[in-house]
Amino acid sequence: MINTDTKRIFESYANNLIDEYHIPGTSIGINKDGERLYYKGFGYRDAEKGLLVNADSVFGIASVTKSFTCIAIMQLQEAGKLSIHDKVVSYLPEFHTKDLEKTEQITIHHFMTNSSGLPPLPSLLYANKRSMEIDPSTNDYMGLDIENDLEHEPIDTYEDLMKFIAELDVVLLGPPGKHFSYSNEAFSLLGATIERVSGLKYEDYIKQFILQPIGMVNSSFYINDLANLDNVTMLYAQKETTEEPYVYPAPVWWDAPSMRPAGYLKSSVNDMLKYADIFRNKGVVQGKRILSEESVKQMTYPYIEAEPGKYYGYGLIITPDYYGHTLIQHSGNLKAIASLMTIIPELGITGMVLTNLADVPASTILMGALNVYQGKNPDASHITFTDYEMTKENLKKYVGDYSSHEGELLTIGMDDNQLTFKTDGKFYPIKCVGEHLFLVDIKDQQEVLRFIVDDSGEVDRIAYHFRQFPRER
Repeated sequence: MINTDTKRIFESYANNLIDEYHIPGTSIGINKDGERLYYKGFGYRDAEKGLLVNADSVFGIASVTKSFTCIAIMQLQEAGKLSIHDKVVSYLPEFHTKDLEKTEQITIHHFMTNSSGLPPLPSLLYANKRSMEIDPSTNDYMGLDIENDLEHEPIDTYEDLMKFIAELDVVLLGPPGKHFSYSNEAFSLLGATIERVSGLKYEDYIKQFILQPIGMVNSSFYINDLANLDNVTMLYAQKETTEEPYVYPAPVWWDAPSMRPAGYLKSSVNDMLKYADIFRNKGVVQGKRILSEESVKQMTYPYIEAEPGKYYGYGLIITPDYYGHTLIQHSGNLKAIASLMTIIPELGITGMVLTNLADVPASTILMGALNVYQGKNPDASHITFTDYEMTKENLKKYVGDYSSHEGELLTIGMDDNQLTFKTDGKFYPIKCVGEHLFLVDIKDQQEVLRFIVDDSGEVDRIAYHFRQFPRER
């Protein structure tokens, strides 16, 4: 993305998405072999004050934090203080579910690959409760109803979290290692493991062994630290109206001490592109070794399929065939945050995008930039699906409601012999591309729907947005 025509094609594409989704500020950068290939700050870190986005502007990165947590685990393994194959209960004896036998089989590896069998749980809501209660924008975030959704006491500590999980009447998805389903709880408890093994607070460990050696001077977990920086984004929320959505400042940062290892680091594009070099450059950043080459290989191995063509490593999503190369990435979404980190090691490419509004296609913007850089149309896809014909009778077996303990409800219906998909009160058409496999386009991002059947052939769950939703009976 060097010449003027290439920049013009991408920036026209990006501006259209930014305008359509009313994103106040977007920061995007791409490096080649550790050197800046492209940077653009679209819009404002503070629209009301007219302050523009730049490469040092600090945003939340949300779930991209999970890879930091896994790096810490790998460092502790290198130091001989734990093994990724150790049982979780060896370090966290308080951790259990109603299925004690399966719980004792869960290893650190299972937590790191989202394959522990834990289903989606409501823990994140209660971990954020103290922030949500003082934030007037809470009810505009993904349809939350603070009065009805937050009846439980706050989950402030790792011990609170383990007690909460132990008291839930939930069934594990299956034996550890069999099913992939995204779990914030697993990564939070990896943070608890890091504390017990290292003797340091999780946040202090990450700062001492990752942020400081790399030189990530604009990165922190703590909201109070942001007061010492002069280039921090304003946060924004969106209210649905009968006309265009209304985007407004929502300055309260959400914090959840018991969930920080799952998604609460704040950072900038400049800092994150330094960090991404760990995976591009086999563990070395600016001459400093952060991880061994073997640990990087373990983190970027495709252990378990998350959806067709995409696998989960350790805190990273791995696409083994991205136009013939390997794509390493992770996205994040939380209040006022949509982010994506990407690495294509064979091409020496690292990329990062950050926005200050949630539920917007930040990933689509960065992937569009990578497409244009490689001489492709910005909306090109490395994965192609073909239509798959199914009879009306066969389609009927998927109709129903699917819900998670996180509070999200998915409804599959029928309209003119075609399935429909409803989420957050909106309907979307879906297309069949294989047995039990469908596609749905939501906000310029393609999502895969995969129905899971039980031993009798009955539809039991749906896998959507990297989570498994049980069917309501």
